[in-house]
Amino acid sequence: MQLFESLGFHWERSVVPAKIPVHSIERVCFRFYKMLPEFVWDAGVLEGNPFTFPEVKTLLDGVTVGGHKLFDQEQILNLAESSKTLLGLVKTKKFALNKNTFCTLHGQVAKNEALEWGLFRGEGQEINFSPMVSLGEKGVYTPMPTEKDAINLNKKFASGLHALNQEVHQPFEQACLFFLFGALQQFFFDGNKRASRLMMNGILMSNGMDAISVPAATVQEFNHKMVDFYVSKDATEMLAFLLRQHPEFEKIEQLNKKDR
Repeated sequence: MQLFESLGFHWERSVVPAKIPVHSIERVCFRFYKMLPEFVWDAGVLEGNPFTFPEVKTLLDGVTVGGHKLFDQEQILNLAESSKTLLGLVKTKKFALNKNTFCTLHGQVAKNEALEWGLFRGEGQEINFSPMVSLGEKGVYTPMPTEKDAINLNKKFASGLHALNQEVHQPFEQACLFFLFGALQQFFFDGNKRASRLMMNGILMSNGMDAISVPAATVQEFNHKMVDFYVSKDATEMLAFLLRQHPEFEKIEQLNKKDR
């Protein structure tokens, strides 16, 4: 199937529910704003950041927290800043599923952390280093190699985006697939999952659907399923996992049970 080939993985499309609660963009943006400390903390935990939830709230209130490395503090602040940028784009209806938005968000969430940020691998000065994703006992996952001007990475991105726009019309499915697409293809040197989750939530909120956070309590399950995804290139389990993290998951189950 062309869709699967363009993205680089496959999945059982039946796992995606036909009905997802839809609200006003103002309402979903308000929830995202109110939940910002939780979203930032959850994302930090996924990166192994040692900041506790109360410390994240304190830092976001503009008060420094002692006893932490400056790197860890900057990572939390980058997560917050990129989330605020995403919120602004959605609220002003300027969010777009395109490379420019993707790179803008990456430029904030991975600032001073990735080898280069805000541009695809090979579009900057570094053209020889290619990242690898450690899969623990299952080895490593090696994405497309870095090359000057990122010619093939750009072709893959354009092909994947075209497939998502032409063949995936359900916003929830499209959003989650973009996250997995970005995580698999590794368009940047680092921060791919973080930037891709921001894009995922941009798609959801732009369509009146609540944003998804991967709870800190599920970090082990998330990592395990992501490893399986990298190995098998089967996204079915990850899609089901992301669905369970939706804040209205129980309502979604009820809505779709009536049609079975």
